[in-house]
Amino acid sequence: MLNKGLRDQESIRIDNVLKKLMSLVYVPKFWNLEDLLYLDNELKDLAMNVESLNEFSEEELIVHLQRLNLDWNQLELFADFLVAFSKAENYDFQDKALAIYQYIQQESKVFSFGINTKITSLKSK
Repeated sequence: MLNKGLRDQESIRIDNVLKKLMSLVYVPKFWNLEDLLYLDNELKDLAMNVESLNEFSEEELIVHLQRLNLDWNQLELFADFLVAFSKAENYDFQDKALAIYQYIQQESKVFSFGINTKITSLKSK
């Protein structure tokens, strides 16, 4: 286990990585090789890349994210990133995002209307 100071530093680092990932997918675009390499470089900080993200099953991805000690908000932001990235024509991570949202809703022991709305939205697609 990490002590509080290291946990805080790690949490800040993960927050920064997630913010960077969200900024990359915020504007829908056609993903060329250069963009994907840049995205891979950012995902490397979460010990994955686009290919491994694609190969992870929903359960494997959740276990991987648990090992990184992401908190509930960070998990939700990562799922939001997956949904935004899924708008690209060759990628569909919506099932993985749905699994993460459902995991948060079940395991956090706190009902979130926002997450419930995201779950409903993904299920209706």
